[in-house]
Amino acid sequence: MIRKFGILGLMAGACLSLSAARAETSLVFTSWGGSTEDMQEKYWLLPFTKESGVAVQKDGPTNYGKLKAMIDTGNVTWDVVDVEADFAAKAANDGLLEPVGVDNLQKVDPRFRNKFYVGSFYFSFVLGYKGATAAHPKDWQEFFDTQKFPGKRALYKWPSPGVIEMALLADGVPADKLYPLDLDRAFRKLDTIKSSIRWWSSGAQSQQMLASGSVKYGMFWNGRVQALQDGGADVGMSWTQNITMADMLVIPRGSHHVAEAQKLIAFATGAKPQAEFARSTGYAPVNMDSIALLSPAEREKLPQAHTEGHVDPDIAYWAAHRDEIAKRWYEWQAR
Repeated sequence: MIRKFGILGLMAGACLSLSAARAETSLVFTSWGGSTEDMQEKYWLLPFTKESGVAVQKDGPTNYGKLKAMIDTGNVTWDVVDVEADFAAKAANDGLLEPVGVDNLQKVDPRFRNKFYVGSFYFSFVLGYKGATAAHPKDWQEFFDTQKFPGKRALYKWPSPGVIEMALLADGVPADKLYPLDLDRAFRKLDTIKSSIRWWSSGAQSQQMLASGSVKYGMFWNGRVQALQDGGADVGMSWTQNITMADMLVIPRGSHHVAEAQKLIAFATGAKPQAEFARSTGYAPVNMDSIALLSPAEREKLPQAHTEGHVDPDIAYWAAHRDEIAKRWYEWQAR
């Protein structure tokens, strides 16, 4: 999906402690790279190894084609993989996943657990803008008003829940009437700003665009805008109609370490690891006991503090129509 890293280079990271290196069992954890994966390593992988003695190596970034090829050929080298929610749901439907051990995950928000996948964390697509006190669109409808708010707009490049819903909301579709998605209507709306769109394909790229001012407005992951604010960048965000989305942890069918992978997933979704990860990233914990471990100021930065504006995509719909939407998406981008 994005660029690939060599496993040897990533394994050179700090994931193998001395005690872990002596362990007989070793898991491979795959995620998307960048600061998010750094925090997953710090708060999930390293403490898990220290507690269990099970070494965890890293590979990545997550690549759906590579994952599918592993499963199809029976040469599965990844044990726990961080994927997007709609992919997880489709992969479960297609029989590509091992059970995650849901009996150990009862404290996870029921929205984010299933026999074959469990939330890694969740986040919101928010409207971000350059200049915290500058005039800016207050919602998605104004985001499309290039007369009132001229300038380049940043949008997520890949077909996943988010941009299609945003376009329909901007065109006046109520949040509870989004499904089934009217793709013709969504793409007609996107046509109106197509010449102003700049696409981002990774969180780091989106931050660079906004911080540098190469775009004035955009649709971003809340944690990425929060990180810019925490670093002193002059940016702001609106939580109006924030569109929630989750990453999921899955175990590929054919993993040689299913039991250990389930233990890692149970650890990573525990209250404390989830709270520590949320504190450092601005992404929401999926464990319902984690919020109590965070201060009021820390909670205010999370999607849980802005539930009045939540728009929850229909992940089952996306799982059923993912290929169809992706085909339309790429055809439209290429025009």
